[in-house]
Amino acid sequence: MTDQTTHAIAFTPEDLPNARSFFQPHRIVMMLVFAAFVVTVAVFMRWDWLPRYLPRLGWGILISLVMLFSTSILGFLLAVPIGLAQVTGPWFFKLPAKVFCTVIRGTPLLLQLWLLYYGLGSLFPQFPAIRQSFLWPYLREAWPYGVAALTISFAAYEGEVMRGAFAGVPAGELEAAKAYGMSRWTMFRRIWLPRAIHRALPTLNGEAVLQLKSTPLVATITVVDVYAVISKVRQETFLTYEPLLLLALIYMCLTGILVVAFRTFENRIPTRGA
Repeated sequence: MTDQTTHAIAFTPEDLPNARSFFQPHRIVMMLVFAAFVVTVAVFMRWDWLPRYLPRLGWGILISLVMLFSTSILGFLLAVPIGLAQVTGPWFFKLPAKVFCTVIRGTPLLLQLWLLYYGLGSLFPQFPAIRQSFLWPYLREAWPYGVAALTISFAAYEGEVMRGAFAGVPAGELEAAKAYGMSRWTMFRRIWLPRAIHRALPTLNGEAVLQLKSTPLVATITVVDVYAVISKVRQETFLTYEPLLLLALIYMCLTGILVVAFRTFENRIPTRGA
């Protein structure tokens, strides 16, 4: 890409949103409509049940966030070697990594979750050695299978992302590192991995949001997250719209926080030479 092209597509301070842009007529109309909707929902719908369920909702949100961050971190730690194996590994590393990503990405996450919980989880009680081991108090619970399924899914998707990110790092930078006498581990730790993560950040943002939206699936195996709490509210209060609207608002707020956090992190990373 030439300097002229780069200059043509570069953003200037004038291109960024400012306070005046939020007061365009169409945006004012949208804000008024949204405000009217919020007032209507608050005044004409039943919310007397909310104080009674607030502690459970808070615990459910905490469980959802724990599932999100734990599986995203573990999945990313698996995705790095999976992506690296597909770029530089010999065929006996590259082929299993490719098959893993293809199979996991090609099957529904709900199916993977049920296979782990109802399939593998039902086999463990048949082995006395497992039931007498220190792992049994954990294997008899539902949350380890939820964590495993979400971690595997995230690792498969991010493995493909990291494969493209590793392959997209300019070869000249790696050659320069070799010329400076860096070892392979030092070059990977200081240049290749940071540059690959920087290239993958926008996609990681989207995948983290999708991971958040996938966490309600763990409610199908009795993990009590915020979705399970809302389902319990619907069963006990015989209400439909109010709990679901609250659930939508919770996920919208969590998604907004994730997006802002990722964008803030991206803006703090120097982009010169990217």
